[in-house]
Amino acid sequence: AVGVSRARELGVKAVAMPTNGNAGAAWSVYAARAGMGSLIVMPVDAPEITRRECVVSGAELYLVDGLINHAGALVKAAVEERPGTQEVSTLKEPYRIEGKKTMGYEIAEQLGWEVPDVILYPAGGGVGLIGIHKAMKEMQELGWIGEKLPRLVCVQSTGCRPIVDAYDAGLDESTLVEGTHTLAFGINVPKALGDFLVLQAVRESDGTAIAVSDETILDEVSALATAEGAWICPEGAACMAAARELRESGWIKEDERVVVLNTGTGLKYPETVSIDVPVLARDGRIPGAT
Repeated sequence: AVGVSRARELGVKAVAMPTNGNAGAAWSVYAARAGMGSLIVMPVDAPEITRRECVVSGAELYLVDGLINHAGALVKAAVEERPGTQEVSTLKEPYRIEGKKTMGYEIAEQLGWEVPDVILYPAGGGVGLIGIHKAMKEMQELGWIGEKLPRLVCVQSTGCRPIVDAYDAGLDESTLVEGTHTLAFGINVPKALGDFLVLQAVRESDGTAIAVSDETILDEVSALATAEGAWICPEGAACMAAARELRESGWIKEDERVVVLNTGTGLKYPETVSIDVPVLARDGRIPGAT
């Protein structure tokens, strides 16, 4: 919303971006509301519903037989040939992060301006985590919160863990990983442009980076739906699973307050739930019923 609103103020006629799905759908909807065009390129494996969201919003949508970095290259080339179209890829414009940082403000406000001890966030491009860190530092400078900053945790999948690997190796940025794959499609980013900012935020906050397996993510999706009645997205489930692992290892203490960010609904990933439902005859009966 912030990015599109500012783009309209600046006279941008259309926005263009590569996406794994959700961001493209959101920008398409807001661009339509603002009377702007949108060019979206996403991997061919992106969730079906996000494609439909883009199309129904009037976006010019293309699929690429590759990953989000391949989509990014196509968008960059297209924008150069389209006057009035602004590339709004991750960290290619300064306003999306200003919208993302409101998550940090909201967390602090809802907790009575007492920040939590730990915040876990699923990192693909990592803008959300960077934005939360920016918000916390700004609130600290404004005197809205005390000296304590929450420890930030970057969560990725074992199938795509470039930032986690860079953190473990003590590097300032990640390296491009080929052939990545995870059912948490939103964080399937083989090389994030702002990875160095994610790593900086994690280290400045005394946080950490952790990867969880797709099998663990699926188990968490099911467990949360059963226990809480909430069908969350795989990216959010990855964060919940990571929180459990960090609690079991002692990195998260028993008395600490922890915030886990879920970034979407599981309805966008119906394939994460396998079902085998019996079909009854019209004159049949339900087993066990009297």
